[in-house]
Amino acid sequence: MSDRLPTVVAGMPDAAELLPSLRASAERIFATHQDGCSARTAVWREGKRVLYRYEASHARHLRTPLLICYALVNRPYMMDLQPNRSLIRDLLAAGIDVYLIDWGYPDAADRLTDIDDYVNATLDDCVEFLKGECAVPAVDLLGVCQGGTLALCYAALHPENVKNLITMVTPVDFKTPDNVLSMWAQGVDVELLTRSGNVSGEFLNALFLSLMPFRLTQQKYLSLADFANDDSALEHFMRMEHWISDSPDQAARACGEFITWFFKENRLIEGGLRLGGREVRLSDIHCPILNAYALKDHLVPPGASRALRSLTASTDYSELCVDVGHIGMYVSSKAKREVAPAIAQWLAARDA
Repeated sequence: MSDRLPTVVAGMPDAAELLPSLRASAERIFATHQDGCSARTAVWREGKRVLYRYEASHARHLRTPLLICYALVNRPYMMDLQPNRSLIRDLLAAGIDVYLIDWGYPDAADRLTDIDDYVNATLDDCVEFLKGECAVPAVDLLGVCQGGTLALCYAALHPENVKNLITMVTPVDFKTPDNVLSMWAQGVDVELLTRSGNVSGEFLNALFLSLMPFRLTQQKYLSLADFANDDSALEHFMRMEHWISDSPDQAARACGEFITWFFKENRLIEGGLRLGGREVRLSDIHCPILNAYALKDHLVPPGASRALRSLTASTDYSELCVDVGHIGMYVSSKAKREVAPAIAQWLAARDA
């Protein structure tokens, strides 16, 4: 990434002065880079997919483990980006036993992997492992963005395995009028997109950036001048840039299914979604639900998440609305003050 810095900041004020600091930050990050900043141990593995348990310096007060199901389209270390911007660390500090599924980097051998494999195989295997490992009848499940959609599918198909469900910036209604990503998806020729194999992560990353081109490109680089002498801010900027560029390719079949079933046909709320030969009905979810969404989310508009409130059979449904953007739900100072404490308190009240 550091090789591209002159192009990235060319023409901006004080670019020559910023380059040495940016390069130094990049070199520190890449010299010590790991997927996140917190210590963790692999406790389950199948192929490229790994289940990690995060090590805690605080006592674990909650008996039920929390399993994080992140999106397929990005790397999950956004949840643990750096020590002072880590949702995972904040959850650990609250006494929660945190586990996370790392989906890995699909390659050509994964071309035929489908949504059912992610939900009814890997996710279910991880839940069953935790039930045995922690001696609990069910787990707490936190689904993030696209991972929240997968978590909803899982909770509907295996309600006995989910004690409490948290959805975070999760799309439920994929056809709200303000959903720009959905507008793009309606015109996609899925067969053409997946004909030659997996869908390039670089292509998807360019797509996400194109949804807000000025804010996500020129504006953020121009803002570098505001913290030119702040090494901590520069390092955070570089960690974010690294995460953005570290987008895995998507398994062709699963990607095609997700675009067709969810974006094009909106099956999660319209019906007709079947996985493993069974229909996915959100009305089969009875467990407590905390639905967290971001007011300024350009990828998952608030209405796309709020649709969940009337679709399940839960009698214990709560919402957490935060005035941030999509990524701000994990790394902003407001999220640090509001999101982790709210999740911890909500889970603690239901851990008996």
